[in-house]
Amino acid sequence: MDGPAGAGKSTVGLAVARELGFAFVETGKLYRAVGLKARRENVAFDDAAALAALCARTDIRYESAAAGARVVLDGVDVTEELAGPDAAAAASAVSAQAGVREALLTLQRRLARPPGVVMEGRDIGTVVFPAARYKFYLDASLAERARRRQRDLAALGIARAAGDVATDLETRDGRDATRATAPLRRAPDAIYVDTTDLALDEVVSFIVGVVRRGERKP
Repeated sequence: MDGPAGAGKSTVGLAVARELGFAFVETGKLYRAVGLKARRENVAFDDAAALAALCARTDIRYESAAAGARVVLDGVDVTEELAGPDAAAAASAVSAQAGVREALLTLQRRLARPPGVVMEGRDIGTVVFPAARYKFYLDASLAERARRRQRDLAALGIARAAGDVATDLETRDGRDATRATAPLRRAPDAIYVDTTDLALDEVVSFIVGVVRRGERKP
């Protein structure tokens, strides 16, 4: 399940996983963990060599649970530290580095296990699992994505103007879509879902229906 920030991938993905009895993996949290460690060690987000070395000495564990996934970085649960716009910006920055993406690719693939997994990110259908049986690309208008992100930030106690949130999303969209390694794009065989005017249960029902009927886009 791929798509830009604010399209609803995390919320939809978790709900779909629960309906199907699958594990759910939000890959952005893995990149946020790398960004957190880079910030702690004063490693520049554009220092490719240093980030690759950092990844080589980093242990990240993603633990799925009914109450929500936990991310353990070098033996310490850092889940709560991975929320908020700073962590998101750091993730977008470090994810542009090929060494970081390569390091996390193995981990992401290892997280796929029977009976199945719903995994969301930016390059899941194009790079991580190009042969996945079901691929979906979730999208929404910039205004709606900004509204959703503003609401999520408010839930964390962070007040941001809608215009500022929209600007942040546009910046991230541009960075993710134009990076040299694994850019954000829709896989040719991914089913496009515009969630702008759809309720959560409508999106979940559609995706679960596709999977249960065994439909695949040609």
